[in-house]
Amino acid sequence: MKTLISRIWPFLTLVMFGATAARAETLLIRPARVFTAEDRVAHAGWAVLVQGDKIAAVGPGLKVPAGGREIDLPGATLIPGLIEAHAHLFLHPYDETSWDDQVLKETSAYRTLRAGRQARDTLMAGFTTVRDLGTEGVGSADVSLKRAIDDGIIEGPRLIVVTRAIVAAGAYGPAKRSYSGAWDPPQGAQEASGVDEVVRAVREQAAAGADWIKVYADYRVGPAGETMATFSLAELQALVETAHGLGRPVAAHAASDEGMRRAVLAGVDSIEHGDGGSEATFKLMAQRGVAYVPTLTATESVARYFQHYVPGQTPPTARMIASDRAFRLAMKLGVTIASGSDVGVFRHGDNARELELMVAHGMTPLDALLAATSTDAKLLRLDQKIGRIAPGLLADLVAVEGDPTVEIGSLRRVVLVVKSGAVLRAP
Repeated sequence: MKTLISRIWPFLTLVMFGATAARAETLLIRPARVFTAEDRVAHAGWAVLVQGDKIAAVGPGLKVPAGGREIDLPGATLIPGLIEAHAHLFLHPYDETSWDDQVLKETSAYRTLRAGRQARDTLMAGFTTVRDLGTEGVGSADVSLKRAIDDGIIEGPRLIVVTRAIVAAGAYGPAKRSYSGAWDPPQGAQEASGVDEVVRAVREQAAAGADWIKVYADYRVGPAGETMATFSLAELQALVETAHGLGRPVAAHAASDEGMRRAVLAGVDSIEHGDGGSEATFKLMAQRGVAYVPTLTATESVARYFQHYVPGQTPPTARMIASDRAFRLAMKLGVTIASGSDVGVFRHGDNARELELMVAHGMTPLDALLAATSTDAKLLRLDQKIGRIAPGLLADLVAVEGDPTVEIGSLRRVVLVVKSGAVLRAP
């Protein structure tokens, strides 16, 4: 028996602990250029020195220390690890399986195992930090996924989690009106009604391990399925006050102008989607420093799946037109625009589509790249740790072929991924 164990132990070790094999070391990464996200220039001839999990030096003329390793990346640009500010790792594309069927028919164990695989796909695509905005029916499984990544059991991005989103009673899905009245379908989020229940829900999510609180300020609750505000201003104010008192920022799903307006007045930290925002509401967001996360890719993906939209061949849908209008209006009015795609609606690992669409909707490649690095880091209260290439920050680094400050599509050509100094993908 001992002989058998000794034979298979190396294999078992690889299977059980392979995700932890990458270790921080002393590295000198020498690409063609470095984009630090501290200025608006891709610096030719610069290199980055990594020692342990931190960036030690950035600039020209750096040499590899004794015992260190040099990684040469001719033709590549080194950028900060990309950040995804709106993801759902426990979902997969709706053209594979509908949202209702995922919530009602896929087991929690299956969805959690799949989320682990999707987390790795996201990391290998160059996204080293992700804000996951709700497990959609799997409770606080995101807290366990986060721990498994932090403990090195599986590979994945650094996670910021919310456990279950908070929704008004009867205002989410699976929609009860779509099923037999004899059966009350389980919901994809936590229901609350009235100030007392909203406050309790926030406290329960914080206790479960939420880093942020997510609230649905509106949803498709109108008589004909129109999007309408769900929580009162008083309810939202109580939610935000409780969350902030517990050290948790608040993200608000809001697609209608009234839902957005109430959420902003209540003091939320980010608005997700925002298709129906008016000029007055976007001005209010700019004045109050509320970030806008447009999720352009989710809008386009839904149009492809359910409305027969074909890029370049058919006209954009009404919602796509509204999304474009809102995005351009937010840019014009100086609203802080963060990068978040609502990935899960579409395939994990294709997150860079959001930056491509931001550019297609009028943003420069440079500004889109800043949105997914330093801007997202500031939104997530992590700007003193990630989001830039600067001495003392965590060594979250990604190299891509070409120059994404000029051609945003080069983000698809990832050749190097480093997270906290550990090389996870290399040429």
